[in-house]
Amino acid sequence: MKKLFVVLALVALQGCSWVKLDPAAEQVRVVEAQHVEGCKRLGKTTVSVKSTVAGVERKEETMQEELEVLARNHAVDLKGDTIVATTGIEDGKRVYDVYRCKQTD
Repeated sequence: MKKLFVVLALVALQGCSWVKLDPAAEQVRVVEAQHVEGCKRLGKTTVSVKSTVAGVERKEETMQEELEVLARNHAVDLKGDTIVATTGIEDGKRVYDVYRCKQTD
């Protein structure tokens, strides 16, 4: 019975996101490559999350959400306002290019 509870708890936690968006990153957009024409590429960021919890594979959509949050948070450090995923998710890791698309006065 105890093992069943642990397994059910782990399955329920798969959908939970532990990564929080920094307030400054709320304005950072996630777009596809064709939407950054005319933007300045500032660099790239490689972000990662756990791909398994206690040996159980996590949902790709949950990992994608968390990776986007981490990349948006890092984009602020680079003074960026837009990110583009340049790789797929592999073992909980993904690479994003960071851009500045909005004109600053």
